[in-house]
Amino acid sequence: MTSAPSRAAGEAGRAPCAFDAVVDRHGTWCTQWDYVEDRFGVPDLLPFTISDMDFETAPEITAALRGRLDHGVLGYSRWRQEDFLSAITHWYASRHAASVDPGSIVYAPSVMYQVSLLLRLWSRPGDGVVVHTPMYDAFPRTVAAHGRELRECPLDDWAEFERLLALPDTAVLLLCSPHNPTGRVWTADELDRMAGLCARYGVAVVSDEIHSDLAHAPHVHRTWVEHGGDGRWAVVTSASKSFNIPALTGSYGIIRDTASRDAYLRQLKEADGLSSPAVLSLVGHIAAYREGAPWLDDLRGYLAGNLAMVADRLHESFPQLGWEPPHAGYLAWIDLRPLGVDDDELQRELVEVEKVAIMPGSAYGSAGRVRLNVGCPRSKAEAGVDALVRALRRLTSAGEEPYPA
Repeated sequence: MTSAPSRAAGEAGRAPCAFDAVVDRHGTWCTQWDYVEDRFGVPDLLPFTISDMDFETAPEITAALRGRLDHGVLGYSRWRQEDFLSAITHWYASRHAASVDPGSIVYAPSVMYQVSLLLRLWSRPGDGVVVHTPMYDAFPRTVAAHGRELRECPLDDWAEFERLLALPDTAVLLLCSPHNPTGRVWTADELDRMAGLCARYGVAVVSDEIHSDLAHAPHVHRTWVEHGGDGRWAVVTSASKSFNIPALTGSYGIIRDTASRDAYLRQLKEADGLSSPAVLSLVGHIAAYREGAPWLDDLRGYLAGNLAMVADRLHESFPQLGWEPPHAGYLAWIDLRPLGVDDDELQRELVEVEKVAIMPGSAYGSAGRVRLNVGCPRSKAEAGVDALVRALRRLTSAGEEPYPA
């Protein structure tokens, strides 16, 4: 399914690279490609949507998966075993300079399952859950489904943050670190400030760190493991984003408090019947964390190049946006409000004229913005930003961009 490297591979003197290769994902039950009509109402759009990447995963992972399949027996397995736990502790020590007690690690089929379970453990119906806005679109749905009250706090509004934490029925801070959709990496001082306020008001913290391995220099991700202290907190994460293996399912968490961890595991095993993990997820995580670091470093460099390309093209056409690449990840969160374009009109231009699917900011609670996924070969990323620029030109006085013939 892998084609020759894209046209972009030889441009600007850049040597061909594995990430330039275009992989046809059509017909693989792919959410981003095969089911784009579900969200945008039109089939066969070029998608820049759900946050997975169009790259093949690290060869070390696929080799490990093939080796496990060659064994031929796919029976019940255990996640609480040395290979899995030591791979995680090794990763945190080598990549994040953080010490993790293997006894504090838990398993789950997904990060959002962990969020759901922890909301049930640490809050009651009607309690408040604080989330920074804009926010990952799964957060409000999950909070509402559990009958908790979503309490939205704009990024950098520390006064509002403390006011919300201080409300007597605020139970949980649902933190996204690095932040989705903005790609912001929180500083050590910011995390310490959050931890101090949560401790003061008795608020538990669930830190979703699934994008943690995709921070771009000079920004450094700092895990809540190093900032949470003695409070009630959990880190929930997975290798699925950084190594592009979400279809394997599987995630893990770190829960400091013994009583909370025991309650979590009782719910996982006895109430939800989910103690036997997806064995290929375990294999994928172990291979990623033991052998995948060089591949990940190459990926981060490639993504940084894609984001720099987006910045160059936006600066050339719309310097008033002042857009800069995110601190982490591959999601270009672009504030278009200085252009004064209407969100609905922009989406019509993108979908009906340019035939691309780019997420509107309204999906994350912030109108006047878009989220462009550039976790893809450079040629596709260029096609996406160029389509956005053409649509914006037609909707503004920035230029007389003609409609396609």
